[in-house]
Amino acid sequence: MALTRDFKQTVNARLQADPAFAQALLQEAATLFLNGEPDTAKAILRDLVNATIGFAQLAAQVEKPPKSVHRMLSKSGNPTMSNLAAIFQALKGALKV
Repeated sequence: MALTRDFKQTVNARLQADPAFAQALLQEAATLFLNGEPDTAKAILRDLVNATIGFAQLAAQVEKPPKSVHRMLSKSGNPTMSNLAAIFQALKGALKV
């Protein structure tokens, strides 16, 4: 089932209002990657990026073009471990983890 816009807006609002929820989602994304569920992990990371630092700022922090970062976190994206580490590091900083 496709996510509705209302659901995405609700998640975005909660991420901005509840730092503990945002931190829990970051931890969940890491756990999903480690457990072999990269598509779900990338979807969570996309939501976190959109609700926090945005793709332009993330791209600047990881020193990659914004389109490349979008591609990395797309469903068909295949980011390298070094790129994933940089993305997690940038999000950790944004969430003050």
